[in-house]
Amino acid sequence: MEWMLLPYKRYFDFKGRSRRKEYWLFMLFNLIVAGVFLGPIYVSILSAAFNAAGKDPQIAQAAMADAFTPGIIAMAVIGGLFMLVSFIPNIAVTIRRLHDRDMSGWWYLGYIVSAMIPLINLIAFIAGLVLMCLEGTRGPNRFGSDPLDPTSAGVFD
Repeated sequence: MEWMLLPYKRYFDFKGRSRRKEYWLFMLFNLIVAGVFLGPIYVSILSAAFNAAGKDPQIAQAAMADAFTPGIIAMAVIGGLFMLVSFIPNIAVTIRRLHDRDMSGWWYLGYIVSAMIPLINLIAFIAGLVLMCLEGTRGPNRFGSDPLDPTSAGVFD
């Protein structure tokens, strides 16, 4: 659990390096929380849409309105707030992960821009996934000491 929450402790820390373990456990934590809070919303909307399909428009509109209960709206607000709070740590941990590969954090901006281009976005997604899965550079690099090797840190750093 410590690794899942570490990016929140390093909220605005865009310097240094992050291990694969920190990155992927943080992403898993985000996926679990999003599934808990946002999953029921999708299920509710889809079930209302299937129930309303092929029916009178007034009945269909009432069925869709019934999908948005106060509980579902509260879960949507909590899930949205969580995603908003996690936005900056998500960017920071991704940049630190790129730093562990000895790449500038500006590559992340290039990744985001290329993800907006049709057909290129699939290639960008696969390339980003591969980059996040690769091992970081061994030993210190221009972004700091190796997070896997605590003995490589300087005595007075």
